[in-house]
Amino acid sequence: MQFEVWAPQAGRVTLHCDGAAHAMAHDPERAGWWTAEAEARDGTRYGFAVDDGPARPDPRSRRQPDGPDGLSAVVDHGLHTWRAAWPGRPLRGAVLYELHVGTYTPEGTLDAAAERLGHLVELGVTHVELMPLCPFPGRHGWGYEGVSLWAVHEPYGGPAALQRFVDRAHELGLGVVLDVVHNHLGPSGNYLPEFGPYFTDRHHTPWGVAVNLDAPGSDEVRAFLVGSALAWLRDYRLDGLRLDAVHALVDTRAVHFLEELSAAVDDLSADTGRPLFLIAESDRNDPRTITPRENGGLGLQAQWNDDFHHALHAALTGESQGYYADFARAPVSALAKTLTGGFFHDGSYSSFRGRCHGRPLDRTRVAAHRLLGYTQTHDQVGNRAQGDRLAARLSPGLLACAAALVLTAPFTPMLFMGEEWAAGTPWQFFTDHTDPGLAEAVRRGRRREFAAHGWAEEDVPDPQDPATRDRSCLDWSEPGSEPHARVLAWYRRLIALRHDQPDLTDPDLTDIRVAHDEQARWLAFRRGDVRVAVNLAGTTAEIPLGTRPAEVLAAWEPVGPPDEEGILRVPGESCVVMRQP
Repeated sequence: MQFEVWAPQAGRVTLHCDGAAHAMAHDPERAGWWTAEAEARDGTRYGFAVDDGPARPDPRSRRQPDGPDGLSAVVDHGLHTWRAAWPGRPLRGAVLYELHVGTYTPEGTLDAAAERLGHLVELGVTHVELMPLCPFPGRHGWGYEGVSLWAVHEPYGGPAALQRFVDRAHELGLGVVLDVVHNHLGPSGNYLPEFGPYFTDRHHTPWGVAVNLDAPGSDEVRAFLVGSALAWLRDYRLDGLRLDAVHALVDTRAVHFLEELSAAVDDLSADTGRPLFLIAESDRNDPRTITPRENGGLGLQAQWNDDFHHALHAALTGESQGYYADFARAPVSALAKTLTGGFFHDGSYSSFRGRCHGRPLDRTRVAAHRLLGYTQTHDQVGNRAQGDRLAARLSPGLLACAAALVLTAPFTPMLFMGEEWAAGTPWQFFTDHTDPGLAEAVRRGRRREFAAHGWAEEDVPDPQDPATRDRSCLDWSEPGSEPHARVLAWYRRLIALRHDQPDLTDPDLTDIRVAHDEQARWLAFRRGDVRVAVNLAGTTAEIPLGTRPAEVLAAWEPVGPPDEEGILRVPGESCVVMRQP
């Protein structure tokens, strides 16, 4: 078997394979690359030593059996026999479900999660979006401290378990999306700088020096990241990738890294005959992120829309701290603006940033499904001091209103695991760092961060305490009891309507019409023949809907059609979906 590694500044590289050392030679056709031949098979342990240093994991390792600091292992992907003949499932018309493998079940493995996929089929979602799977220190964590961008966290089950998970999902008709982190790598187990200029001090990010996308040596770094993305889509038959915080991918080259990546993914899609897509997390509010390359954009198929979330969150909770401040001034109006224009900050002033922010979407050219809408995500729950979900502070009626807005809005809906039954469990920030110094730094940093906002130190969960992770696991007994069962039935009904009513997947943003009353706290919108009315107030709302006959498709509380004067009366903290041709 041929082993290879990029180490452009090394004077000597040694392959350590199955206990034997092999001197590596320069590749005559690729500058900076070293190669060697050695006997190996699936599971063979190996590593590379640069200039007589210790053996380190392969930067392109497919498996880390002993964690980020251990040797790599050879993976033969051909050993898995795929059962599902999967044609793929595109993003348009999708309903996504964000899932963290380590807390979706108490076992915290891919195999255990696969056993619960039937729940998602009954719910009606189309795609599972897995939070990051790359190896990280210890057993439990969010996954955003990964270091081996081509490998699967061993405590989750490793590469073979991911293949089994994807196969089972596809058998059930579910697509699978993976969250990948290209903007930084975890501090523990990160040996890439020993091999080459994977990072640059030309730019800085919230996590330190930036990934090298435009300095000397960046051609190979970009190829490393693109190759990793394609490997997930090809070797594991994933349907798409969610790209974490792309605004932190600082790139001054004429062809941006994201444009290069989107072109490579489109080529792979053409080769495989399966629809493949990229979803960005971006706070730039820049339509070019999701504009096709042929029209001067970066060519990604979609992006998370935090503006919709922030407006909805402010309207539901009344919170006004931090980035909610701009939305909280008139939250129902802000929500109406996002429903019709996509972005709230479209060049407007952002008090949180202290400057103008964003750029308007061209509603005639940008399809609505290219924006993802949601009420909760891992970030919006887990980055609260106590990881409390909306269910901890909102009535079931307001939760139903939030679900109605997300699942009937023009955007691609995404749910965060457990929200569909108003889970009573929190989802807190937890780590399992094996380095005592790093563990203490994370613990103190978390408490210091929230102390500045008035939280007592003892009220901020210790990320390193195993109980913090355990509290964050879903309680699968809840869906069988009230009020969880009623909320779950409501989500199922709304998702079924989204699939059944073509107007609810119409991507035309110009066709949506919104009416609202800021003081009375109601909002209604029209999508084709479908009407949605939401009352966030505690008292009955009288909403002018017109005198044409209307059919109630779904209602949280009993609601009759509009009266002879066209007034629809919606009970407090309730909502209704109607058909009114």
